[in-house]
Amino acid sequence: MTFKKFIGKIHLWLGLSSGLVVLILGITGCILAFELEIRSVTESSFRNVKVENRDVLPPSELKAIAEKHLASKKALGVEYPGKDKAAVAAYYDEKEYELVFMNPYSGEVLKHKNMNRDFFRIVLDGHYYLWLPDNIGQPIAASATLIFLVMMISGLILWWPKNKAAKKQRFTIKWSARWRRKNYDLHNVLGFYMTWVAIFLAITGLVFGFQWFAGSVYWVTSGGETMVEHTHPVSDTTKTASFANMADHLWQEHRTGLKGNESIGVYFAAISTDPVEIAVNHKPGTYYNSDYYHYDQYTGKELPATGSYAGSFEDAPLADKIVRMNYDMHVGAILGLPGKILAFFASLIAASLPVTGFYIWLGRRKKKKTVFVKQAKLVAAASVV
Repeated sequence: MTFKKFIGKIHLWLGLSSGLVVLILGITGCILAFELEIRSVTESSFRNVKVENRDVLPPSELKAIAEKHLASKKALGVEYPGKDKAAVAAYYDEKEYELVFMNPYSGEVLKHKNMNRDFFRIVLDGHYYLWLPDNIGQPIAASATLIFLVMMISGLILWWPKNKAAKKQRFTIKWSARWRRKNYDLHNVLGFYMTWVAIFLAITGLVFGFQWFAGSVYWVTSGGETMVEHTHPVSDTTKTASFANMADHLWQEHRTGLKGNESIGVYFAAISTDPVEIAVNHKPGTYYNSDYYHYDQYTGKELPATGSYAGSFEDAPLADKIVRMNYDMHVGAILGLPGKILAFFASLIAASLPVTGFYIWLGRRKKKKTVFVKQAKLVAAASVV
């Protein structure tokens, strides 16, 4: 068996074993690539507000308003996405996820949304867990992504032309040919172009999927350092409160430095030892360029936190910046709208490859069966003579 035939066997059997999962991941990935854009159109009635000539309400007041709609649940944080955007209070745990959208100027509740029934949350559940229990679906999705990464590498080896005459064929689809040949060309040509984008989608997906993979990427990008787990610092419970509402005070301090349409989020202390967390997003529409600050809930003193999501993005080491950028790279948002378009088409083509690949395999099986039948008939005829 030649090297290419061996690679072909690996490509075939890995494809047959993971094809259905790759199809699901590809289709759900297409939808999630433009989630923010679709939401901005379909949810504009409660996400956008008219800018008013008065100050917005502080986080503590919006928190109290939101909790009237959360059925005795405590709002964990309040986000201010921009001057013309609704403020959002959030509650979430392992089972529930609820958002309350409010006019930040008047406190009017615009929408109370159960995110467990949200379309994009359902799609995301399929992308991460295949709509299975988390402990079952997540390893299957992550393993299929790893297999797909190997398949892209093996596919490039199989695609590589033997000579100059075959090179043109590898880059073109013969539309005038029979359906079987067009299917073969679609698999090869689109697969080649898709690979250069999808390989980054697969790698960033594996960072979410496997802790060992995330640690390995961090080790490589940091020059041999081990990833530190993100932990919140602890407030000093022996101190007395410096302000009536520390969250409001810290929010007021940070909002004075906001530029343009930057967003700010305030996350409250849930227990006596929790800090108050402030998050400032310098580039709304993405998540990576954000600064995270932690403060003692009694004294307001800034506390040091560990892990990649601590401190400012600008001051973070390269490896920690890459960790923060991982999601935006995965959906293409790191390159803006062109990046999302690339991610969309790469996901769409990736979803098509198991289908076109399956028909290539099915066609070859039928061809082998036809040849075998013809040979059997010839042998039978020869035996009669």
